[in-house]
Amino acid sequence: MQTSPALLRTAAAWLLALVLAIVASVVAVTVVKNTAAGPAEPVRAYIDALRDGDGGLALGLLHAKVPPGSAAVLNGAPLKDSMSRVKDLAYETTSSDGDRAAVTVRYSVDGQAHETKFSIQRTGTDWIFFPRWSIAPGTLPTIDATVVNSTRATLNGATVNMPGGHNTFPVFFPGSYVGALSGQQFEADPRSVVVSSPGTAVPLNLATKATPQLVSAIDTKIHGYLDDCAKTATQQQRLQPDCPFSLATNTRIQDGTIAWSVSSYPKVSVEPYQGHWALAPLKGRAHLKATAIDLFTGAASPLSADVDFDFGARLDVSDSAITVTPQLK
Repeated sequence: MQTSPALLRTAAAWLLALVLAIVASVVAVTVVKNTAAGPAEPVRAYIDALRDGDGGLALGLLHAKVPPGSAAVLNGAPLKDSMSRVKDLAYETTSSDGDRAAVTVRYSVDGQAHETKFSIQRTGTDWIFFPRWSIAPGTLPTIDATVVNSTRATLNGATVNMPGGHNTFPVFFPGSYVGALSGQQFEADPRSVVVSSPGTAVPLNLATKATPQLVSAIDTKIHGYLDDCAKTATQQQRLQPDCPFSLATNTRIQDGTIAWSVSSYPKVSVEPYQGHWALAPLKGRAHLKATAIDLFTGAASPLSADVDFDFGARLDVSDSAITVTPQLK
């Protein structure tokens, strides 16, 4: 029996279609294995969870042990904030031996390049063809934070407790973490760290300082104290008043002519000292005007003297009051 040419052409077309379908299936399986089912996929899912602020999902995908410390930034807004400065992410599978792989994530934070490496292990197969990958277990890194003379601070916008001026915070990686302290009396400028590796301890030290408002308030009190002292010394006509300034002289001074004033006020500096706040030594200059009487001739002549002085003051600061107590020698 002779096969017709039309039948042969139909059979050839079906055979070609079958071959093309098989090739397409192989290509599709290969593409899916290398992309959606590739070693980088669990890392992408983990990064997406961080971006969403879903700490529970991120921890499950990371299979990480959580070290002791405050969990204040492991979920929600602080976690989302940690990824808000992580830009330009790129994923690269740098090695694979069948059951194990390494995935490197490259990114930038504030214009600086960083990278994080993930160890990936194969945990099974899905739908016969597709390997199931998982991030190898590890330990979360920590931020070891300190703040001078404060029991609180902020970390990625969340208020955190700092007992004794210190606390440890387990954190996810990669991430950018910003610590700061804001207040009416004391503050610490923002400081940031980038955490890029598991199992590390990253220091974050906040340098607390007096706010301009507090320095201004102390400055006003010091000015008022010295002005009152000069006024009282003038009223009492004393060369050696109960003030930081005085003048010792053997020259006779005409009664009623003594006039004290402050010509240079101290610069206020608030410094940490043994867990408290203290004022640095206060230095200034007073001016004395008087009329001197010559002991031999009795002639009167103007006296004008600049007197440098220094003194200390105890500083007590509470939420409701600022007290400055001069300490005279």
